[in-house]
Amino acid sequence: MDPVRNPYAPGAGQRPPELTGRDREIGQFDVVLERVARGRPERSMVLTGLRGVGKTVLLNTFRSMALQRLWGTGKIEARPDQSIRRPVAAALHMAVRELAPRHRAPDRVEYFLGVLKAFAQRDPKLPKGTSVTVTLGIDAPAQRGRADSGDLEVDLTELFAEAASVAGDLGVGIALFVDEMQDIPTPDVSALCAACHELSQTGGPLIVVGAGLPHLPAVLSASKSYSERLFRYARIDRLDRDAADLALLAPAEREGVTFTSEALDALYAAADGYPYFVQAYGKVTWDVAAASPVTGADVSVAAPEAEGELAVGFFGSRYERATLAERQYMRAMAATGDDPVLTSVVADELGRKPSSLSPARDGLIKKGLIYSSERGLIAFTVPHFGKFLRSQPV
Repeated sequence: MDPVRNPYAPGAGQRPPELTGRDREIGQFDVVLERVARGRPERSMVLTGLRGVGKTVLLNTFRSMALQRLWGTGKIEARPDQSIRRPVAAALHMAVRELAPRHRAPDRVEYFLGVLKAFAQRDPKLPKGTSVTVTLGIDAPAQRGRADSGDLEVDLTELFAEAASVAGDLGVGIALFVDEMQDIPTPDVSALCAACHELSQTGGPLIVVGAGLPHLPAVLSASKSYSERLFRYARIDRLDRDAADLALLAPAEREGVTFTSEALDALYAAADGYPYFVQAYGKVTWDVAAASPVTGADVSVAAPEAEGELAVGFFGSRYERATLAERQYMRAMAATGDDPVLTSVVADELGRKPSSLSPARDGLIKKGLIYSSERGLIAFTVPHFGKFLRSQPV
């Protein structure tokens, strides 16, 4: 069929043509927005799940929902080697710029921008001679004595309070979206949790919405014990059969195309309900099919090509980031199957002592290739990664 009309969109964070299976999470966030707007106490929200389940897509959907309610929004992507001070400053600058044209007190906005500038200037990694005015575009003079102590926990708490106050003047809120939240450096995680805790007590209309890998709740809990009560956690998993079928059928039918039941069976078996795989297999199947309806035979022809593309772009690119020792560790994990595995079992597979494998395990965790939600237990962050490794030559 015509590849130009192909409706499927496998991409990192790219919204699928039909967002299915996420009504519960969208409904929960809608309640959060409404409660905050009414001055009701509400927790910030955290999405967790494997790669390819659509966390970033959902995060962007939430942001669109906030914008539709005229909230101020900003988004950052955390990095393990970068403090969140400047990224948060840039995100809140964007959020307040969205609100500024409607604010009746320009001096109030100007004051906040001055606080924001002072906050950003206390970044210890800000290169000497670098201007915050240039990097963040903040022309207001820095306001001394507020959010500029150099202690990130104190500064972030004060900055959030000031930002919430600006939004509260307009009867709306501010939403800060944090992707790859598990990569925030440990001291910064503690500071962020403390700032959110203070907000939850004062009822300021600012929320943090994070997304990260399955071990994110453990990361937050390790930084502050009360984080378990601080956030509303939503685990994002694979789509059920109805949602996966709808993700394929709805966009196709808008193009006058449909699928046979055998084709849908084969596609669900191949994609296993993971949203990224649904799009990847759907896209290749569309291109190889001659006409509607798409058949099981079409899927049989398309599947090897789709698997080849995934092997290079989705699995292979991640595998290439690993060192030789890390690759050996992952292959040993894969040899045990697809379920989470004990580190001691991996060590037995390699004929090594568990302590000697700690560098490889820790390196893989830092690279986001595996995670550990429980002591001594590890798993791949990417679905079907074990299957991919078992299919590759040694």
